[in-house]
Amino acid sequence: MNTEILRPTSPADFERAAQLIRRGELVAFPTETVYGLGANGLDAASCRHIYEAKGRPSDNPLILHIADLAMAQEAVCAVPPTAAHLLTVFAPGPLTVILPKAAHIPDIVTGGLSTVGVRCPDHDIARRFIRAAGVPIAAPSANTSGRPSPTSAAMVYDDMEGRIPLILDGGSCRLGVESTIVDCTEEGIVTILRPGAVTREMIAAELPHIEVRMDAVLTAADEAPRAPGMKYTHYAPRVPLTVYVGTDVAAALREEILRRTAAGERTAVIASNETLTVLCGIVPAAHTYNCGARGNHSALASCLYDALRRFDNMDVTSLLAEGTGETGLGLAIMNRLRKASGGDVRFV
Repeated sequence: MNTEILRPTSPADFERAAQLIRRGELVAFPTETVYGLGANGLDAASCRHIYEAKGRPSDNPLILHIADLAMAQEAVCAVPPTAAHLLTVFAPGPLTVILPKAAHIPDIVTGGLSTVGVRCPDHDIARRFIRAAGVPIAAPSANTSGRPSPTSAAMVYDDMEGRIPLILDGGSCRLGVESTIVDCTEEGIVTILRPGAVTREMIAAELPHIEVRMDAVLTAADEAPRAPGMKYTHYAPRVPLTVYVGTDVAAALREEILRRTAAGERTAVIASNETLTVLCGIVPAAHTYNCGARGNHSALASCLYDALRRFDNMDVTSLLAEGTGETGLGLAIMNRLRKASGGDVRFV
């Protein structure tokens, strides 16, 4: 199969992508978070192709992407007032809401659960594509399972060449980490199943009389995944990753790099501008990735997956990364870094 990258500009371009969806094929498309791997969300056979292309287990649910809130009625059987308010405030945007699924939504979309995640992306190309297709688009991130999510068409192509016919190119994703997922099926409680750019603080400010809590069993091995992307290994680079967090990260990284270099390792570093200034001279410039000013969560999130992929084809044996504080968007960043490193996070 040939895989084409298309930057859509005309109605004919979107209709071409829509025809592929209606024929049961897959189309990768941009959103403000990461690129999605889309199929007709109402057709089980089409959605099965997603799992085949990604090499993803079929008990990991998919998100249904909609062009507008009216399309949500095709996917769910009820929208509680709390969920309706969050969708009104944050959609289009990086928020996925878990709701009771409509009877006709295939079980393969929900991983056999009675609920489904629904999201309206804040990206014009995504919404035009979904509107042209005329159906909710089931889509996980457009990478092979376990790899860092793609934030550009080129990253999608690296993983999906020969697996899908078309990639819609919308440039680099603005936010860079997947959507926040919230469960609104329990009365009086909103549970955050996956942190993202819509932060706990933002949700709590909108729902002052509702308990907003983090799911305590996100990584429990014996739990069925209630949210897309919360089971199995994710975001991993091709070499082992260790994450450092704390007030003395630069000194700790310097010591560790010197130790590894003396042992014959070739180490790459993902860090802030301030930390890389301290490390200048002990790591080759080609083996560093500058994520901007320390504490700038938006800058770090937007480049995180590019950074995790940057050294895949270089002659390095290990990867060290500077983490960040777990407030606001930092919570989502550290969630991804923990998964990418297999939990190898060191506090210094």
